[in-house]
Amino acid sequence: MSYCYGVERSWLFTDDGQRCLMKARDQAGELLRTAGAFMSFAALKGVPYGDTWKALAILDRLVELGILREVTAGGRVQDCVFVSAT
Repeated sequence: MSYCYGVERSWLFTDDGQRCLMKARDQAGELLRTAGAFMSFAALKGVPYGDTWKALAILDRLVELGILREVTAGGRVQDCVFVSAT
């Protein structure tokens, strides 16, 4: 089974999903303020997301909301780099 944002997206609208999303958003914001960019899982440190697919959904949602922008193409997901979308 491979990752599909459309399948994982509904979890983001649960209470747990929203709490994880907000914590990741706050951590991403702090990383952007201090470093200007970060690698994907740095924003998820300490976020109780449960599994890798949910972690990827959190990052995809932050991109979808226009908070983050990925600046890498292809490669392994743990090597993806994000910057502010604004």
